[in-house]
Amino acid sequence: MRIENSPIANPKTGNGAEGDVQTWRSLSILLIIGGCIGWLASAALLIERIRSLQNPQEALACDISPFVSCGALFDRWQASLLGFPNPLIGVAGFVVPIVVGFGLISGARFAPWFWRILVLGLFAAWAFVTWLFFQSTFVIGVLCPYCLAVWAATIPLWWNAFVVTMANGQWSGGATRTLGVVLKPYVLTLIVANFALIVVTIVVRFPHVFVM
Repeated sequence: MRIENSPIANPKTGNGAEGDVQTWRSLSILLIIGGCIGWLASAALLIERIRSLQNPQEALACDISPFVSCGALFDRWQASLLGFPNPLIGVAGFVVPIVVGFGLISGARFAPWFWRILVLGLFAAWAFVTWLFFQSTFVIGVLCPYCLAVWAATIPLWWNAFVVTMANGQWSGGATRTLGVVLKPYVLTLIVANFALIVVTIVVRFPHVFVM
């Protein structure tokens, strides 16, 4: 990583991967906003988890109904997949896109290997929240409101970072760049489709929640 020749400040760096100034600026803003939403939701969920341990009988702010609740998930093994509460992963992990986003705006220039690691990390986060979504929907039968906020932050972070880095040559090989260029106009469609799948699944799985 170097702090000079920012792709935002200087689009003509000699590296075609950094030529689209507006794309990188938009990505930096998304990294900051998405990272903040994910971090706040993870922190709120962690606070609720601590409150439930301090006073198991106390009603939690996230316990809205029998089907929309976080307290009902705390005792499930899926809520502590690695042996500690899942929100700790979010509290630590969402700091990364925030720092990267502010770094881009401040003039930092990141090497291709750095972007690959970031994208792989975001993919792991996307795969994890997707797995948690299916566990909550089909196995446990309860939706966590703070988890929904984390999912809402993770999905656009993953798709945007994945497509932008491919389209701008951060992955070796012309084929990946070509794929990124092809997908770039449809990145919003991919995000909407991802959200639509979640919404449709929730409506089908919990029809009684939407009946007045």
